[in-house]
Amino acid sequence: MTIEPSSPNDATIRDLATRLQTRIDRPIVLVGMMGVGKTSVGRRLAQALQMPFSDADEEIERAARMSVSEVFGRFGEAYFRDGERRVIARLLQGGPGIVATGGGAFVQPDTRAMIIERGIAVWMDSDTATLVERVSRKDTRPLLRGGDPAEILARLKAEREPAYALAPLKVLSGNGPQADTVHRILEAIDTWL
Repeated sequence: MTIEPSSPNDATIRDLATRLQTRIDRPIVLVGMMGVGKTSVGRRLAQALQMPFSDADEEIERAARMSVSEVFGRFGEAYFRDGERRVIARLLQGGPGIVATGGGAFVQPDTRAMIIERGIAVWMDSDTATLVERVSRKDTRPLLRGGDPAEILARLKAEREPAYALAPLKVLSGNGPQADTVHRILEAIDTWL
């Protein structure tokens, strides 16, 4: 199911979030490409639902005592993905809340199965041009080093979309206000539950 853009106001979001609070019995897990807004929208979604927010990458950095880039550089992607899976498993045990995952987490079959079984997976999607604009704001993405970000993002998006499409919910994250995306996520969950 894909929820198309709409223009909510704060009262609409608050009313919908209030109705959903008692119906949500497990974590809402935001999946999708880097730069789609999982962390920034996730924080706003958590605030609207009055639930805790966790960012899997931040939790990995805390556990490893180094940045995601450092983990990738020192130990490689396979090591990182194993740690990521363990961190997400822990976050999924925390009850209702919002979890923002890294862009590659849902592509990993074991991690994806665990998220689908224990959470409400929401694929946040965006066009490549928007992703390029957003990720160019900071240089912390290990997979974008050593190449043209637009080409790398287009390739990763094409490779990862079949996995992301396995999420039961999909919302579009465009250039509009983050409140629009929060509202679309709430609408999708309301329809799905």
